[in-house]
Amino acid sequence: MKYLQSGGNAMEEPIIVLELEYNQWLDLCTEKFGLQRYRTDQICQWIYQKKVFNIADMTNLSKELREDLVYKLLILPPMLVRQEISKDGTRKFLWQLRDGERIESVLLSHGNHMTACLSSQVGCPLACSFCATGQGGFVRNLSAGEIVGQFLAMEKIAGMDINNIVFMGMGEPFLNQEALFKSIRIFNDPKMRGLGARHMTISTSGIVPGIQALIKLQMPVKLSVSLHATNDELRNKLMPVNRQYPLGALVDALREYQTATGDRITIEYVMIDKVNDLVEQAYELATLLNGLSVYVNLIPYNPVEGRFKRSSAGRIKAFSAVLSEMNIEFEIRREKGSDINAACGQLRRRDGKDAKN
Repeated sequence: MKYLQSGGNAMEEPIIVLELEYNQWLDLCTEKFGLQRYRTDQICQWIYQKKVFNIADMTNLSKELREDLVYKLLILPPMLVRQEISKDGTRKFLWQLRDGERIESVLLSHGNHMTACLSSQVGCPLACSFCATGQGGFVRNLSAGEIVGQFLAMEKIAGMDINNIVFMGMGEPFLNQEALFKSIRIFNDPKMRGLGARHMTISTSGIVPGIQALIKLQMPVKLSVSLHATNDELRNKLMPVNRQYPLGALVDALREYQTATGDRITIEYVMIDKVNDLVEQAYELATLLNGLSVYVNLIPYNPVEGRFKRSSAGRIKAFSAVLSEMNIEFEIRREKGSDINAACGQLRRRDGKDAKN
């Protein structure tokens, strides 16, 4: 526990409580503060279910307890800098963190349910050639509390519960594995947010050790893999991470994951004009995925500073026809949020100078 000097007397620094799992909450309230167990549940209910972040507003706590805890507990979701709303209802949020760094995350509306697309890093170290996030470089990992805070702040702003989470925003989740798994446990805990594991999806660019760690986690979180190429030569150019974890090792890890979990895997495949959308590449994709239970999302490329062009509707149709012929389940993803740069691959790290751009 850190201390601050104030008027010659040592004062404990407030505890950043969004970093805590339930067992840590319980120890804090019962052991350190001497409270009864039910007080832990009351406070957690206020934060994670009612989205009340001010201790003074937790009215089923006594006035004396609130006055005591207000100096000891810091409930600090990220600060909203800007919200943009797409013509299709997608919302993009620009958040500022405690150290001044900024991240973006997205809220997607699907009619009868909503999905939060959360960031796991400030920037991204993978530098995929088609993605805006990596162009801004990498600064640091997010803490578990910063990941959780995005979601709670979104729910408070939306005024309703969000049904699903995809760890598909800025950064590679498996390169921030400890904070990622901790945030999942916080979301899942029935005493906290109580979101079912099947309502959470981790999207990876193919970090093999992360997939293996997910197997050991033994929590039925869904897995999505950004593939985008059907051979190592092309994938090395599009996604430098492939040099460390080539397609053979990645597919082996997916087979291991599927044997252990029995879960179907989502394959993300961005359609880039005359780069990875050839008919023969569709056959290569079907061959690569042979024996796996997969669902392929074909994603029309969202332009990033003119680097590539989106595949035409005709080329996507021809590509998908091969998948259908080869009995690969697929969907051509409907574009959401591209008019506010909130679509797949368009999120960016922004500082104060470019926050309005």
